[in-house]
Amino acid sequence: MAFDWFKRKTQNITTSTENKKDVPKGLWHQTPTGKVIEHEELKANNYVSPEDGFHVRIGSREFFSILFDENKYTELDADVESVDMLNFKDTKSYTDRLKEVKAKTKLTDSIRNAVGTVNGTEMVISCMDFSFIGGSLGSVMGEKIRRAVDYCIKHKLPYMIICQSGGARMQEATYSLMQLAKVQSKLAQLSEAGLLYIAYLCDPTFGGITASFAMTADIIVAEPGALIGFAGPRVIRETIGKDLPEGFQTSEFLQEKGFVDFIVKRTEIKDKISKTVNLLVHS
Repeated sequence: MAFDWFKRKTQNITTSTENKKDVPKGLWHQTPTGKVIEHEELKANNYVSPEDGFHVRIGSREFFSILFDENKYTELDADVESVDMLNFKDTKSYTDRLKEVKAKTKLTDSIRNAVGTVNGTEMVISCMDFSFIGGSLGSVMGEKIRRAVDYCIKHKLPYMIICQSGGARMQEATYSLMQLAKVQSKLAQLSEAGLLYIAYLCDPTFGGITASFAMTADIIVAEPGALIGFAGPRVIRETIGKDLPEGFQTSEFLQEKGFVDFIVKRTEIKDKISKTVNLLVHS
């Protein structure tokens, strides 16, 4: 009968569609342009699609493995974690939200600090994780950056922040906004110590991050095609009542306007950073 497949359960055929797949989950990745790439090939190419150059969003684990020699580094301040200081609650309590995201991501907050060598040059790198509440700026991010800067000053090392964030963390309200001043004051001390600060802007970099330390580095680098701005394009369009220029808020647009020093593909970032540090610090 033409519709016998409809009787799978009554005929004791219970194999799920998922279990019958020939290709395991996660083995292939499809970019927004429709290009499909095998996961191991994508990983070997620093998570950049070789066909269309699309930069897949990655976290601190992947960035550290790309940048630090032989993936060897020492994590700093790993025990600093967020707490619910305001007993904040929206659709769920902030305490429950933190528990869930920590279990899901295996991270303690939206940024990690590490020290190691990049092509033989020792430096400290702080990397945001967008998977942790959108890489949002909270009290822990501000404190970790403060500690990273103090470590750089003590050991006379260059510093780099990899930015990927939606902005301030609303669950911490004013405590979150206070981190902007806290971080800027520490970066001023880094500058007074004559130490280099590099910001690497990834997709997306928005809100208070862009309005402060992402745009006050000695050298501002960005990934190709990264969206960078303060407010989103829809909000801006509705505020000014005009259509926005083509490519508005992309790293290429910002480089043209002088906000970004240069754009670097992720496949070239390790060499570019080490050469920049050696040129400005060791020459």
